[in-house]
Amino acid sequence: MILSDLRKKGKIVLVGGVFDIIHPGHIYFLQKARKLGSSLIVIVARDSTATNIKRAPIIPENQRLEVVQSLKPVDLAVLGYEDKDFIEIVKDIRPDIIVVGPNQIHNMDDLKVNLKKAGLSATVKKVDKMKLGALHSTKWIIQTIKDIH
Repeated sequence: MILSDLRKKGKIVLVGGVFDIIHPGHIYFLQKARKLGSSLIVIVARDSTATNIKRAPIIPENQRLEVVQSLKPVDLAVLGYEDKDFIEIVKDIRPDIIVVGPNQIHNMDDLKVNLKKAGLSATVKKVDKMKLGALHSTKWIIQTIKDIH
């Protein structure tokens, strides 16, 4: 699906993340975000961005993109921009709503200010609940694998 087609459907919801080793927490987050609009676009972080923010991903960016694109709640998945501020890709997508995950470290007030400075009027919302389970984070999955070996 292309962006112009999604605009015709109604409100575009945008989320971003690394999405390394997909788990039920990711699915829950995407389902919650998708319910807020007509279409869900996911920005999948580049390997370099993920490394700078938290750690080098296990799964390469193109494979993470392919997996995220195949998920039911997702209408379109794109790779983030290399060496550019997050706001640049948001300017190109021009979503109606930006949804932040419960464990993402965005300062909501700063994000709103930066969107306004960029001339964007997107509403910012946070999913305030996580789907908890035995292995509800990539970090815990990796640690479990290490412990087994």
